[in-house]
Amino acid sequence: MKLGMQISIQGGLDKVIDRALELGCNCIQFFPRNPREWKRKKLNKKEVELFKKKLKDTNISPVVIHAPYTCNLASPKKKLYRDSVKAFMRDVQDADILGADFFVFHMGSHSKTSEKEGLDRVTEALKTVFEKLKPRCTILLENTSGSGSWLGYTFWHHNYILKKLKWNKKIGVCLDTCHSFCAGYDISTEEGLENLLEEIDKTVGLERLKLIHLNDSKDKLGSKKDRHFHIGEGFIGLEAFKRIVNHPKLRDLPFILETPNKNPSDDPKNLMIVKSIRIEN
Repeated sequence: MKLGMQISIQGGLDKVIDRALELGCNCIQFFPRNPREWKRKKLNKKEVELFKKKLKDTNISPVVIHAPYTCNLASPKKKLYRDSVKAFMRDVQDADILGADFFVFHMGSHSKTSEKEGLDRVTEALKTVFEKLKPRCTILLENTSGSGSWLGYTFWHHNYILKKLKWNKKIGVCLDTCHSFCAGYDISTEEGLENLLEEIDKTVGLERLKLIHLNDSKDKLGSKKDRHFHIGEGFIGLEAFKRIVNHPKLRDLPFILETPNKNPSDDPKNLMIVKSIRIEN
């Protein structure tokens, strides 16, 4: 089973590997810089070399980089949009430098414009990225809970972007369980999970689904909120997660936990719970 967590880079990039091994993770996700700030430093060459050396000595794979929250590729505000595209491109370059397999991002908010206009802006930004960078990593479009004017709450948004990008092979999908549930997909039931997978297959193709963010929800079905909770302790429930991690169409994908981490015991507890419900062949 490919199971990992969102891990802090506090103390240096190489500490991500140390923390992952201590937790027993065999895949990882992290922010290479502060996700809520625009300011950035160039990647430290020695830190990068040490990170790669430690990674090489492990079986950790895939390596997932999460885009900072400041970027909004759907924004109608010209300056914010330009700044977002520039920052996004630098972050993708950093992901390639670190040898990441996947770069995950949220499509952003279309503000007071239409969803189509917002999706068109995201598409144009991605066209620029592919034309200028030709990234080695695969860029993953994450689904959202649909709060406010955020795009990505339906996989038809993903379909729209992929069509415009002529089904570029370097674009994939990341499924967040909490976001799905809060957007109105009742994955707490077997039927609801099957309906979601059918929509994903119809809109983007299940082969494009590369990663799952495994999170319970602190809020009810269709709440449009985005508050992750401990596995089995939220409204999705443990039985649903047992179906998800053992589903024949999902079980071989990497699962990344983004559950609350307020106490030192939180991450080990959530990992242990997921491992306990996994049925190995």
